[in-house]
Amino acid sequence: MDFVNIAKSAKEASLKAADLSEDIKNKALLKMADALERAKEDIFNANKADLAEAEKLVDAGEITKSTFNRLKLDDNKMRDMIKGIRDIASLPEPVNKKLFVRELDEGLTLYKVSCPIGVLGIIFEARPDVIAQISSLAIKSSNSVILKGGKESINTNKKILEIINSTLEKIEEFPKNVLQQVFSREDVAEMLKCDKYINLIIPRGGNKLVKFIKENTKIPVLGHADGICHIFTDESADLKMAEEVITDAKTQYPSACNAVETLLIHEKFPYKDELLASLQLSEIKLIENPESWAFEYGDKILAFKTVKNLDEAIEHINTYGSGHTDCIITENKENAEKFMNKVDSAGVYWNASTRFADGFRYGFGAEVGISTNKTHARGPVGLEGLTIYKYKLIGNGQIVRDYADGTRQFHHKDLI
Repeated sequence: MDFVNIAKSAKEASLKAADLSEDIKNKALLKMADALERAKEDIFNANKADLAEAEKLVDAGEITKSTFNRLKLDDNKMRDMIKGIRDIASLPEPVNKKLFVRELDEGLTLYKVSCPIGVLGIIFEARPDVIAQISSLAIKSSNSVILKGGKESINTNKKILEIINSTLEKIEEFPKNVLQQVFSREDVAEMLKCDKYINLIIPRGGNKLVKFIKENTKIPVLGHADGICHIFTDESADLKMAEEVITDAKTQYPSACNAVETLLIHEKFPYKDELLASLQLSEIKLIENPESWAFEYGDKILAFKTVKNLDEAIEHINTYGSGHTDCIITENKENAEKFMNKVDSAGVYWNASTRFADGFRYGFGAEVGISTNKTHARGPVGLEGLTIYKYKLIGNGQIVRDYADGTRQFHHKDLI
């Protein structure tokens, strides 16, 4: 099937998915989770095949070690993936929620109601657990999705979606073609041109991928190009807290987009030397005043700089940051509030690791990605970010002429 027909079938599926009941969607999700759990050894075997090929690509310099790490599925990732699906099933229904109700006049009521976006085009690199995350979010939000994973994880991607779709086929009420997968670069090129059928593109990958997609499509794009996250250690910061938060933000998963890349230290922070020494003991390589502040290391490497004050820290972050997630460590509430109000990022934290910027940790069940856009969805994008809204107006024969000539008057009474 050529890509246009795939996209057309996805559009048709999205219209049917919009009518699915909450019970059917939750039933599908729980059966998916059970099936993946039963087949985890098959998934691990597929992943081992991908890893064997990926090792050759690392040796040849074609992919980075951090990409290899993202590709690997282990028991922890599998457990989180399956738990995420079950968590999504337990979340409130995101579709047909009344966002507001306004009586325009007696017998004329306006409803703002959440609804699915439609067809999602997801392009991602390496991480095969993305397949299950996005599939479950798409089902719960009544969207259809076309997935294009990286060639490095092709066996794992195929196996996971094969298990999911074989499960959905057994649910009589569930429409076909809600979840589809494509594999070639030519398919990506066709996807980016397919604005007739695809409503939103979500890229998950490196800067190069995201920029290419944004520059080559008319379809709205939701995502982020970089994860240049900062931590500012203020003058009043607690040393032990700073050590623990920065170490976690850098070493817990160095290749993640929410790992810290730059440390800013107030010049009057009295424990600078002790802090830096502690970070080095955690096997973090420190680079003072690097040539570029806009580099995502994706490893246990941390750029750092001493700044004069809070204002300089904020200016630095707003100049060189990527609008992802930034943190201040301080005991000064006024400084914390100023930092969180003035730093222009999707996530602004006070005394907490940047690694918390994650849909699962926010209680979204899972995330389709992180958005640094200033659109309908920002930060970790879960169910709400995959819905839009429509207006329903219910009357009993009202016409505009009566309001235009003053026969009737609006009273705009909010009911919700």
